[in-house]
Amino acid sequence: MEIVYERVAAIDVGKKIIAVAVRTPGQHPGKRRQQVRKYNTFHQTLAEMVAWLVAEGVTHVTMEATGIYWKPIFHALCAAERPMEVLLVNARHVKNVPGRKSDALDAVWLAELTECGLLRGSFIPPPQIAAIRELTRYRKKLIEQRASELQRLGKVLEDSGIKIDSVASTLTTVSAREMIEALINGERDPAVLADLALGVMRKKIPELRMACAGRFGDQHALMCTLHLEHIDHLTDMIARLDTRIDEASLPFDPQIQLLATIPGIGERAAQVIISEIGVDMTRFPTAAHLASWAGLCPGNNESAGRHRSGKTRKGNTELCAVLTECAWAAGRTSTYVGAQFRRFHRRFGKKGGRKAAVATAHTLIVIVWHVLADTTGYQDLGADYFTRRLDNPEARKRRLIRELEALGHKVTVEPAAA
Repeated sequence: MEIVYERVAAIDVGKKIIAVAVRTPGQHPGKRRQQVRKYNTFHQTLAEMVAWLVAEGVTHVTMEATGIYWKPIFHALCAAERPMEVLLVNARHVKNVPGRKSDALDAVWLAELTECGLLRGSFIPPPQIAAIRELTRYRKKLIEQRASELQRLGKVLEDSGIKIDSVASTLTTVSAREMIEALINGERDPAVLADLALGVMRKKIPELRMACAGRFGDQHALMCTLHLEHIDHLTDMIARLDTRIDEASLPFDPQIQLLATIPGIGERAAQVIISEIGVDMTRFPTAAHLASWAGLCPGNNESAGRHRSGKTRKGNTELCAVLTECAWAAGRTSTYVGAQFRRFHRRFGKKGGRKAAVATAHTLIVIVWHVLADTTGYQDLGADYFTRRLDNPEARKRRLIRELEALGHKVTVEPAAA
């Protein structure tokens, strides 16, 4: 095949050892010179590897996105005295022929693909965006851990026969917290415990008296104490992360405010979206490219004229998750996006809420691309958009003409006689 890049390198990434293959022009025309070396992944050794690549005049370096082990190598390459284009590729896109598997052969295979220009690099966020991404992803993990800890607290109370969460909306309410702490401190009288209810919960005091009667013992008190302390610790960590994320997101506040104009997307969700895709939409030529990268477009699986499963492909799970949540939130609004969610829900049936959310998330990612690419706020089409479109005689006439022409008919429209 035609050689597109004369001096290339490829790295097979491992935790402790990497294999580096370099391909450069040979001594004779049409011949290629190939070298393979192995290095450990300590910082000093990686600097030696980069110096070797610079000495060989390498212009393009390729490596697979292997867990987090590619990051030290990537940062070492970016710090090189002479800039090199680094391609981080999806491992699924560069699989070699079965039966030829070794670290050195994998590196050589990547180098051969690179020199022919057959590889496309993945999106690597700039440092500012990467910093926000690390913070937002960790915040999500902490929120999930806090939810799990609340479930464990509920199990302890359930084991003791205390059914506060059957009356209160959640154990995180102030009233529920007061009752649990009173139980830990030794209070066992259901009437006293129920009287700790505040606000609208006081209407449920008769039910709370029944819910607070159980067999709460010392073991339950110890477990509840540990769970509450862990929940408080996680809440404090999440608050600290929120503050740090707000500070790191200040340079992108205009884009965050633009995204917040989209139904279902709040400030926190906008921060997550920007941390995953950045603000420069030139990386994604069209909105369809971004939707495909996020894993929010239908899969394409056709063979012998038969269409098989069209489920969404793998993509950015963090972005897909946050946009799906935003879709559920938008479904409760009187907007175009909300109307579309409800329209999808009716189409997919009573149990089709998840499908409707994913389909609406696709709409949201398209809107996000246009908002960031055009740097303009979202202009809603209105909750009655679909009704107006269906009731528009001219639009219906054009649709029917298109359908007839698609069937091979030539259509001439004339007004009916009076």
